[in-house]
Amino acid sequence: MIMKKSTKILIVLTILSFIPNIFLTKYLLQAIVPTEGGFVLNFTPLAWVSLAFQILSNVLFGILFFKFLKTQRLSNVIFFSVFPLTLTYGAFMVYVVAVKTMSGVTAEAVRATLNIASQENSYNNFLWAGLATIVYLFLVFLIVLFSCRPLARVEKVAQTLGDGRMKVDNFKIGGGKQFREIEYALNKINYNYKEKENKLRQTNLEAQKFIPKQFFRFLGKSNVAQLEMGRQVKMSATTLWCELKSASSVSKNLSLEENFNYINSYLKVVAPLIKKYDGFIDKYLGDSVLAVFSKPQNAIECGHTILKVIDTKNKGQKDLPDIDASISINTGEVIFGIVGEDEQKTPTIVSDVVVISSKMGEINLYIGSKMLVSKQTLNELPQGYKFEYRYIGNLSVEGKVPISLFESLQYYPKSRKEKLKKLKNKFEESVRAYNERNYDEAKDGFEFVLKSLPDDKPSYVYFNKCVEKLKENK
Repeated sequence: MIMKKSTKILIVLTILSFIPNIFLTKYLLQAIVPTEGGFVLNFTPLAWVSLAFQILSNVLFGILFFKFLKTQRLSNVIFFSVFPLTLTYGAFMVYVVAVKTMSGVTAEAVRATLNIASQENSYNNFLWAGLATIVYLFLVFLIVLFSCRPLARVEKVAQTLGDGRMKVDNFKIGGGKQFREIEYALNKINYNYKEKENKLRQTNLEAQKFIPKQFFRFLGKSNVAQLEMGRQVKMSATTLWCELKSASSVSKNLSLEENFNYINSYLKVVAPLIKKYDGFIDKYLGDSVLAVFSKPQNAIECGHTILKVIDTKNKGQKDLPDIDASISINTGEVIFGIVGEDEQKTPTIVSDVVVISSKMGEINLYIGSKMLVSKQTLNELPQGYKFEYRYIGNLSVEGKVPISLFESLQYYPKSRKEKLKKLKNKFEESVRAYNERNYDEAKDGFEFVLKSLPDDKPSYVYFNKCVEKLKENK
């Protein structure tokens, strides 16, 4: 280890202060005169100089010794601190016991100072030994307490790291070499934690471009690292199937670049709206998008907004044909899960609700409606929610009870919506008549609706079906 310049200077000063002591110590000893009644101090100028150098050299040696301890491991720090103290304590204990039998003026002076010279005070040496022991133990306690003080900081830092509360960039431990190494290691762990946390945060931000935060919420997770293969949650959800009409035929007349920009312009309209209404896109299927919502009213409001925004986009779009979208909304039990492999985890939903939404989309295209909503979705709407609709028929799915479908009237302009509301009962009676195979009654009813609204596509489709059924029955 390279020695610091300040340490080198300190060593030189300690040596320089120690050299005069070699020659001056005798004057200090001569100033302390032993007598039968104790010690008498008789300081000469040289004795004072010697005392000053003694204090200076001891202070410098103490500082140097402390710097030496900071370079040692904890076990060495305690050893080198306690060992000289123990030697001093042991020497004092031996001297206190032996001084009673020692001869000479110095021994007499010590006995007088400690008050152990007479027979009456023969037990005072045990009192001095007890006092020395208490002082010794107290000093050892202070040494151990001071030496191990950084351990409390290590414990606190370790607990902080364990709890994930990493608010500081660098932890300060203090203490000797061993604790500096621990401090470095803990700060390295802290740095790695922060790097991992930043990478995870960045990964989550990137993942949310492909895995919406709502999906994490459905699975009860907070980040992409917690996603588990095979993890699944079953719960009620509302799906929204958004499909482009005539998009495929339009795409055939465009170059690859134009086709990409055309589809992307549609996605740029739909995707933010789904997110705005607290939904997320589960998958893109050609010209269709499947979105999931936790609340059916959010899906309905999102569907209306998509239709209106696309109409606005069509009016401002001159170079490309108009985009015509249809919305199908259904509610039911959905399984949210993670499929794929460890290297490529894919979140998705699995449910008959998705299949039904897809079939509703086919009906949407067939009858020319803009938005269809299933009976299950209507049942889940909160009380007091205002929603104008009309019964449009049933969807038959193999192995399941027919599903009642309803067309939203809220998308249409006010004047048209009012006409549809007035004709609602007649239209629904005609649909029920068709379902009961009363084709004559149904035909007359749809014909009545078409006289008021010639461009009502569902009535037109039903009217033609009635005509076909009547021809088949002749």
